[in-house]
Amino acid sequence: MEQFQDIIQKYFSYIPPMQVTDLAEIIIISFMVYQIMVWIRNTKAWSLLKGVFLILIFLLIAEYFDMNTILWIAQNVFSLAMVALIVVLQPELRKALEQLGKKNFVTKLIPFDTGKPTSEGLFSDKTIHEISKACVEMGKVKTGALIVVKQKDPLGEYERTGIEVDGIVTSQLLINIFEHNTPLHDGAVIVRGDRVTYATCYLPLSDNMELSKDLGTRHRAGVGISEVTDSMTVIVSEETGKISVAYGGKLSRGLSGEELEEELKKIQNKPAEEKGRRLWKGWPKHEKKED
Repeated sequence: MEQFQDIIQKYFSYIPPMQVTDLAEIIIISFMVYQIMVWIRNTKAWSLLKGVFLILIFLLIAEYFDMNTILWIAQNVFSLAMVALIVVLQPELRKALEQLGKKNFVTKLIPFDTGKPTSEGLFSDKTIHEISKACVEMGKVKTGALIVVKQKDPLGEYERTGIEVDGIVTSQLLINIFEHNTPLHDGAVIVRGDRVTYATCYLPLSDNMELSKDLGTRHRAGVGISEVTDSMTVIVSEETGKISVAYGGKLSRGLSGEELEEELKKIQNKPAEEKGRRLWKGWPKHEKKED
């Protein structure tokens, strides 16, 4: 027993003492590896990774049987293969960096809120009602629609593909834009605040393989723009007349007018004029109750 303890002590003597920084480093690296594996699992990189594993197995077999020619070719092609891999995964890498840039770690760690309203994503209850009313009416007659409600992320590159409208959001305006055989019906409408800013805009299509195969280009475009920006997209199907909402890369289908209004209210950035305005989360500023 003592001999066994001596062996254990001798083994652990080679391990340097752990410090707080070492523990923090292990946690950070584990988190990074986990996030990379999640990213790989949800993109085309997963299929490519399986192909790379097969190539590595083949190279191990070649190493075992001393196939020097194959090993020489693999050694010289390796640098080119790494560049080719980056080129193939360029859209996924760009999307991952965009998502990383959107994460506001400071506000998550320090939930400070000045209570001041921002103009970005600021739209009224009337706009919500008009969008919902228009979508319900278009759904009844199966008129396809694609409405992007802007928040903080800029949509300039997509607005440039459309035609400037700059009109107040009303159900009549939206219905007229998406009416068949009209100049502006093809493409997406972008809503900024309480105004329809652009129409006939082209949006990026989602390459999410988990989306239903019965979804057309309109739905894939709605999901696509929600994957690369923080906007919410409202889609009316031309085939079924059903209303869907895309937000954060997720698609909710078959919504009623009331459910659509609730979804839009979730992203509504109202002015800080409500009672109990908060300067710090959990610490309300007491204001006089109005009659």
